[in-house]
Amino acid sequence: MDRLTSMAVFVAAVEGGSLVGAARRFGLSPSMAGKHVSALEDHLQVRLLQRSTRLLTLTDIGRSYYQRCKDIIEAVEQADSEAQNTQQRVQGRLCVAAPATFGALYLGNVVAGYMDNYPEVRVETVLSDHYADLLAESIDVAIRIGTLQDSDLIAQRLADCQMLLCAAPSFLQKFAVPPTLDNLRQAPRLAFNNAVSAGDWTLVDPQGNSHIIDGPLRLAANDMQILLAAALEEAGIVYGPGFVFARAIAEGKLQVLLTDHQTTRLAIYAVYPSRRHISLKLRSFVEHLKQSFGDTAPWDRALIKTRQDVTTARDLSAPGAV
Repeated sequence: MDRLTSMAVFVAAVEGGSLVGAARRFGLSPSMAGKHVSALEDHLQVRLLQRSTRLLTLTDIGRSYYQRCKDIIEAVEQADSEAQNTQQRVQGRLCVAAPATFGALYLGNVVAGYMDNYPEVRVETVLSDHYADLLAESIDVAIRIGTLQDSDLIAQRLADCQMLLCAAPSFLQKFAVPPTLDNLRQAPRLAFNNAVSAGDWTLVDPQGNSHIIDGPLRLAANDMQILLAAALEEAGIVYGPGFVFARAIAEGKLQVLLTDHQTTRLAIYAVYPSRRHISLKLRSFVEHLKQSFGDTAPWDRALIKTRQDVTTARDLSAPGAV
């Protein structure tokens, strides 16, 4: 018997809970489906399934063999799917999930560019700071930042983002708070209360020592844009991803504090449920994301330009500058 077919029948029997269901799926008689499983067991000289009139139960060896068989079958189906999709059009519905602030600030331009390239794709976006269940909510791809909690998802790294400690220059002047480590530990904090990554409000000095900014909590919110708005209104110091603050920093409305200290650097990923049957629209969108954020993400470009402008201003103000 063809071993790949036998593996497929075995996987279908496990997933369907019966040889009858597997037989129906492949257009076989129940006895022939049983022969396919028996052929695998005879070849391996092990018992894969414990059979009864009503129930199939995997043995310990059968459980590990099932996962291997499933991976092999998915790889074969993926190869077939890629060959079949070569001549197909990129079209249909594409559902994209992303963190609320990140999506609001950066996803619109990316999606617009993708739709311009693929006019037959209809994009739906779901913006939330809660990790969505991609399968249960029919989401094709999600952008996630920081720690990935679900190891079953396939992840493609898109970019990195530095966490930053910031305040409005007018806040520092108004409250006469020189931005030293000791002073900032006493300053009112504007904190994101839905963080899932380690290193929140933690800075590492040039000597490698870690310090936590743990001053009085003035405002807690589950939306970074609220914290940004409060920081711009001189409510306190704020800690969060650079992509939230980049524009305000570039415009001089926020100042990065303790720039000689290191903060957490977070990875930004595109994640999707499986390599199995990846559509052309999903593959093309993930590639579009990678190209859009590229080697230097838009928030990093804004911060780099700001640092260059500051350096130029210092050079021009130096003695002897023309």
